Amino acid sequence: MNLRRVVVTGLGALTPIGNTVPEFWDGLTNGVSGAAPITRFDASKFKTQFACEVKNLDVLQFMDRKESRKIDPYAQYAMVAVAEAMEDSGLDLEKIDLTRAGVIWGSGIGGLKTFQDEVTDFAGGDGTPRFNPFFIPKMIADIAAGFISIKYGFQGPNFATVSACASATNALLDAFNYIRLGKANVFISGGSEAAVTEAGVGGFNALKALSQRNDDPKTASRPFDKDRDGFVLGEGAGALILEEYEHAKARGAKIYAELIGGGMTGDAYHITAPHPEGRGAANVMKFALEDAGLEPEAIDYINVHGTSTPLGDLSEVKAIKKIFGDHAYKINISSTKSMTGHLLGAAGAVEAIASILAMRNSLIPPTINHFTDDEEVDEKLNLTFNKAQKKEVNVVLSNTFGFGGHNCSIIFRKIAE
Repeated sequence: MNLRRVVVTGLGALTPIGNTVPEFWDGLTNGVSGAAPITRFDASKFKTQFACEVKNLDVLQFMDRKESRKIDPYAQYAMVAVAEAMEDSGLDLEKIDLTRAGVIWGSGIGGLKTFQDEVTDFAGGDGTPRFNPFFIPKMIADIAAGFISIKYGFQGPNFATVSACASATNALLDAFNYIRLGKANVFISGGSEAAVTEAGVGGFNALKALSQRNDDPKTASRPFDKDRDGFVLGEGAGALILEEYEHAKARGAKIYAELIGGGMTGDAYHITAPHPEGRGAANVMKFALEDAGLEPEAIDYINVHGTSTPLGDLSEVKAIKKIFGDHAYKINISSTKSMTGHLLGAAGAVEAIASILAMRNSLIPPTINHFTDDEEVDEKLNLTFNKAQKKEVNVVLSNTFGFGGHNCSIIFRKIAE
């Protein structure tokens, strides 16, 4: 069938290294770490006492106080990133068909702070059920998509994707498919997460998933380093405006990139550990390449999942070598989680933005905090350690993998007229 082309016409980012897209890109290219001691709560009794928090955000610049009290931080973050993306896109809401404009938004957890606070208050009381009337709508993972659609009047497909750390990429790929199948013209898509809470840190600590490098938080996220000891929890949001190409061209939109393919697979292996040989990761990159109609040699840069876990990083490297063969040694590979930490359900959107900007600026953001080579990681691969590298980039692939064995890969290229 005749599939429509899909392009990116707006970007918005709220991250631990910058609260706007320009600030985020500046942080990436300069190798800035967003990790620092936790300020959200007293973490002194936790095994991990640091995270990559969003900094210096005043949500009252984006909504009034009354509204903010009805919205969990994960949805607040979504609204902030989307506001930037919508302004960036130049969309005139009075000139587009709002019934063909939708919202697909990802979050791995949703309103964790709301859930934690309400249950804590109930448990500390006398057993009388006193709950905030907004408890449920603040908590549920789809409410960010609902708030976004209400604010902008988008009446097309509207839902949430939940696939742990692959959630935002799942959202982007679902929006991509709706547009290329002709079922919509425009989507607001991306993901957000706000899990730097007692329950979030405590839960991931119990899984032994987080770095415990409390003496040096800024270097704790060290993908592919021999001494990596777990990921660093992050928070924030990334928003992309996806648009049918002819629709964007007709209104004279600025086009960042073309989204040309993607893949989704399941490891079918373990609830938290990746397949040791990278089975699902290899399959998802293979399927993404097939969907885009590309040979492996077309890829110039891979923004890897690269969380800084001992098993995950090695599994992903094995998968890349399997799919790309000799070309793997010609590709730039980097993990921007070394700077942002792991934004969980928001990671895919934030890393898609990083990938697009790398292509537009011919500059590969680095994998910072590399100190010691890991003999199990092929040192001949260009993992872009410690400093950004200039490179002409025409096609990028971004990987996101989640607990439960959920894998997504997405491919962007420079716009071809």
